[in-house]
Amino acid sequence: MYFYHNLTPEQKAEILQYRKQQGFPPHSPPHPIQDQQFYLLTAACYQHKPRINTLSRRQELLDQLFTHFLEVGSEILAWVILANHYHLLVENIEFKKISEILRFIHGRLARQWNIEENLTGKVWYSYSDRAIRSERHYYATLNYIHYNPVKHNYVKSPYDWETSSIHWYLQEKGRDWLRSCWVEYPVRDYDKGWDD
Repeated sequence: MYFYHNLTPEQKAEILQYRKQQGFPPHSPPHPIQDQQFYLLTAACYQHKPRINTLSRRQELLDQLFTHFLEVGSEILAWVILANHYHLLVENIEFKKISEILRFIHGRLARQWNIEENLTGKVWYSYSDRAIRSERHYYATLNYIHYNPVKHNYVKSPYDWETSSIHWYLQEKGRDWLRSCWVEYPVRDYDKGWDD
């Protein structure tokens, strides 16, 4: 993920020139599609350091996300909060509000966590977004979110990770629904490597 740091000055200049030609920001993810109903949002701790390293921190982050997304009329439909990144499936977000909300939450929590750990420096990396293109993409994304703790070797079963919407879906839809969703919309190599 942080290959850029290992490039030569010439290679860095080439990448920056390409990004400029594409109209992308120089050092953060582009946000090219801003008019869809559903988005997968991903935010990671800087250099993937495990700063969301306790259940209370993960729950506090989740509470903040729900509070602020609901305030702007957006619904979080699926989520997973891991030790160094998180994923949200959101609906009906006014796109420019995403950056405002995440900047506010991340800034507040970064300050708090740095004080708690007697650290200074960057806590978060920029977020990325992915517009959901179809019903198949929606449900594959839902499965991807729920499977993420297993993918990253935190647990052996998605049901063993506490800060995940899989528990809500289990209660509301049942295990058979989750199983059939998994079979019909498998994750396989869903965007392999993009959140490593």
